[in-house]
Amino acid sequence: AFGVTDTGRVRPSNEDQFLIAELTKTMRIWQTSLPEPKAQFGNERGHLFLVADGMGGRRAGEQASALAVVAIEQFTLNTFRWFFHSDKPEAQTALKQFQTALHQADYRVVEESLEHAELSGMGTTLTLAYHLDGRVCVVHVGDSRAYIFEDDALRQITHDHTVPEDMVRRGELQPEQVAQHPLRHVITNVVGGIEAGVYVEAHALDVHAGDRLLLCSDGLTEMVTNEAIATVL
Repeated sequence: AFGVTDTGRVRPSNEDQFLIAELTKTMRIWQTSLPEPKAQFGNERGHLFLVADGMGGRRAGEQASALAVVAIEQFTLNTFRWFFHSDKPEAQTALKQFQTALHQADYRVVEESLEHAELSGMGTTLTLAYHLDGRVCVVHVGDSRAYIFEDDALRQITHDHTVPEDMVRRGELQPEQVAQHPLRHVITNVVGGIEAGVYVEAHALDVHAGDRLLLCSDGLTEMVTNEAIATVL
């Protein structure tokens, strides 16, 4: 796994945040008569991937995305059942837990914005993937995206929560008209914003050896075509 974020050539600051983490079972040994390590780790490994793209005036977007990432970290450490059997019922339970995590992150960002006038209305996109064995759970808010590259084909897992994409889903706009729509950057669903309350999109999918998972903000997808992304992957 690899992550990178870049300010780019136009804006003076970067409001994107990302996280790559490995989740393990750990046993910390305080005392023992045996000559063994003080920390031992289980064989089972989970992986957490996250991208958040903040929005808001001044440095508010940067703070919103950072707050959301920290909220997810704390939920994962203290609430989430890290390990589950990678069957569909268990994966659905994990999805529900991460949906709860995003609702908590939403509340945390709104709470902070209400306490500080200069942060009023700040929000962030958030796309998260949790991988264990042959299953990946994805939860999503906003217009950052998750893709799967499998069988030499790139497939977008998530849907953009923007004005034109919402119009497409209602049958009011054709998909090929989205790229040129004047409101294509207006996000209709964010973590944070003026008041608490967020819709959390959720997906569970099977993955196989050789598949590639990509999480990214619109800083990539606005500049690089799907064909070019697929070529790189």
